[in-house]
Amino acid sequence: MFANVIFYMVLGTFSFALEPMVTQAETKCPSLETKKIKVEGYISKKFKKDRKKIAKEFIKMGDTRTALKVFPMGKASDVVAVGRCVPAYIARHVLSTAIKYTGGVGSLVVQDFVYGHWIGIGTTMFDEPSQRKVTTEQVSQLLKPDLDDKNFHLLYQKFSKQNELVPLFGLKLPNSKISGNTNNTLIKPCLLYTSPSPRDGLLSRMPSSA
Repeated sequence: MFANVIFYMVLGTFSFALEPMVTQAETKCPSLETKKIKVEGYISKKFKKDRKKIAKEFIKMGDTRTALKVFPMGKASDVVAVGRCVPAYIARHVLSTAIKYTGGVGSLVVQDFVYGHWIGIGTTMFDEPSQRKVTTEQVSQLLKPDLDDKNFHLLYQKFSKQNELVPLFGLKLPNSKISGNTNNTLIKPCLLYTSPSPRDGLLSRMPSSA
């Protein structure tokens, strides 16, 4: 009984931690003349000596500034975030460059949690419920040069749409980062181990069938 109480206390703590972030208002995007695009995040450790050179490569398209660090433990993550005010031509260039110097582009962060004039590469600041994994084919579609700003972002929003359910303690819970969802309803319950059984000692002495 006590073990069950502890479990649900911990579950409640995690549910609170997954509360949605405050999303940015859908306001008109300032021009790049007044607000440049910021590229921020990590490049993989093996490129440490070339960090300054790589930073210049990221801002090659102009109207861009960088704040890049070297990931301390090998390859940087493959999580990328693109704000809704980033022009398609800059986004494509940054994505292509990120593929070379980070862990690639394997997950996209939903734009509700990203500043409009911001791109995150190799980023580690977003939790799993805020992002979605993408395929190589989907990334290729985003990199198509004929996409204008509107269609690029429509495609990005489609590919980054969050999963309805997220794993937690062996359960599948509603994604609390999606408006209207809560973690009060438990989906697909798992078998909980709450107390030792006298049979455990006997079973542990039985030969493995593996």
